[in-house]
Amino acid sequence: MIKLFGSKKLIVFMLAFIFFIALMGFTSARVYKFSWPEKFMKDSVSFTQSLFYKPASSIAGFFGEIRNLRVIYEENKVLKATTAQYARDRVRLNYLEDENKSLKSNLNFTERQKNANNYTFRYAEATAQSPDPFNNSITINLGEKDGIVANMAVMTEKGLVGRIISTSAFYSNVQLISDLNAKETATKAIAATTMDNGKLTNSFGMIESYDAKTGMLQMTKIPPANKLKKGDMVITSGIGGVYPRGIIIGTVDRVGVGEFGITHVAQVKPAANLKQLKDVFIVEVPKS
Repeated sequence: MIKLFGSKKLIVFMLAFIFFIALMGFTSARVYKFSWPEKFMKDSVSFTQSLFYKPASSIAGFFGEIRNLRVIYEENKVLKATTAQYARDRVRLNYLEDENKSLKSNLNFTERQKNANNYTFRYAEATAQSPDPFNNSITINLGEKDGIVANMAVMTEKGLVGRIISTSAFYSNVQLISDLNAKETATKAIAATTMDNGKLTNSFGMIESYDAKTGMLQMTKIPPANKLKKGDMVITSGIGGVYPRGIIIGTVDRVGVGEFGITHVAQVKPAANLKQLKDVFIVEVPKS
């Protein structure tokens, strides 16, 4: 052994081994309290880490702040544009409301006429839809206890979907406009008119049926003098007393000549999705 390592090397190796064993025993006896070598090593390592960590964190924070400023700048631009648009719309709305009030006052409108278009929209959820392809109806979670009565119009945020046909205490059945059939008296035809580029026209027609193959409503009895064209918006006219006026029905897809060539017909694409109904609004018209 002495020949293999040499006396000096052996002594150094034995001292190092003894120091290592003593250090292990010394440190393992203390779990929560550091020994002075451990304290020295921990302080040294922590100090060295702090020298690198502070500059690195400062640089990372600097670039992070630059990114945050960029995000804030973009959000600020969007908010400013939205605020400006809101201000313009508010001025325009106020102007139109004041003009409308003035015109009604000058024309001596009655209170009933003034409140004719002040509809209340009652939110409801569709709880069931009829699986029968020949019975296009849904059930909603508002009923007689909520003031719902038959023939109230039902719509989504996009447009008309149907009318209330029956009620119970807490639920109501809605007949969809896809159930319209000119040959059945149980369905109510919809008196309609059109808008061209946001302006009301003098056109008139009756939406009496729905073509399941094309997914289009059929608007009939259109006088030949009423020049409908593709893209015109179709809305309820209010004639007939069932559907209140001003509710969007859809847009004109095609116009043609009706039976006997006396009147015209139009195919109307519904604005609302009649196959996936979840949230609807019941249109409550002020009583006369």
